[in-house]
Amino acid sequence: MSERGAGGTRSDDATGIADAADAVQAAVLAALPAHHDDADLDRFYALLREYPIRGGKRLRGRFVLAATEAHGGDPTRALAPAAALELFQNWVLVHDDVEDDSDERRGAPALHRQVGAPVAINVGDAMHVYMWALLLGLRGDAEFDADAIRNEFVRLIHRTAEGQHLDLAWVHEGRFQVGEADYLRMVTLKTSWYTVIGPLNLGAFASGRAPDPAFEDHGARLGAAFQIRDDVLNLTPDVATGKEYAGDLYEGKRTLVLAHLFAHATPDEAAETESLLRRPRSDKRPADVARILALIERHGSLRHAQSVAEREADAALAGLRDAFAGLPRRAAADGLLAQLATLAHRTV
Repeated sequence: MSERGAGGTRSDDATGIADAADAVQAAVLAALPAHHDDADLDRFYALLREYPIRGGKRLRGRFVLAATEAHGGDPTRALAPAAALELFQNWVLVHDDVEDDSDERRGAPALHRQVGAPVAINVGDAMHVYMWALLLGLRGDAEFDADAIRNEFVRLIHRTAEGQHLDLAWVHEGRFQVGEADYLRMVTLKTSWYTVIGPLNLGAFASGRAPDPAFEDHGARLGAAFQIRDDVLNLTPDVATGKEYAGDLYEGKRTLVLAHLFAHATPDEAAETESLLRRPRSDKRPADVARILALIERHGSLRHAQSVAEREADAALAGLRDAFAGLPRRAAADGLLAQLATLAHRTV
């Protein structure tokens, strides 16, 4: 479905850019070096572009563009912060894959599996610098608050790092008694800030407006719903998520699914599950993971997690609908809300 307005024909992305995902992708790649005369550095440049060219939906960048238009701004001016946010996600994913010892990313071997952890970490570090180069190059005016955009990046990186610390520390400490409230606090920090809250705030700043304070509460709930749904899909067979099936169990990730399982399993089942999860990834057998999956099914933990995702998403979307009601471009605001609604209901 398309919409015709003052800017001509527009796609479902509800932005004045014909194809927001392609525009964001082009801006990301334009921000990264493509070639070097030195063969070794040319290979390094190729590694910088590795994760971006593997695909993905560029959701966060698209949200920035759509939020900019909904707030009355020009989405083409928001391409640089949108691309910077996508670069943020890509360098964080490179580091996250090393930290989690993941095998796959976007349907291919994780970068550290291809080139080793030291090289992969350096690639992530370099992408981080290119992200800041984009942001430092922004020039503001009355309709584009460049300083506020940079400050928002500082804030969302702080929050994401805090959430990642909680996630990694629980694994390092061997802590399995992570309750639902603990999990929701962690994912609000780790996922919600750069997935929902940040894009909405960035869109407001890119249009010269102050973001609605309600974006934080409602965005936190919607981002949590997105992450819970991601956890559910990881344990759902025959779903192409870009990560290996049941990778969260191989990595021993603390999820809402496991929080529910530990809260409802018998003492013997809980002890068995913890023993299997404590094994190093290299020692986990498919039969071990199958046993945990059977217990998850027995206690309805996957269904519970999905119900929580739906509850959080419904509450968040209702709140955002109210928050968007006063935005100057109603059609764009409705399109943005429709995009956000896909987060907790996605199938891939």
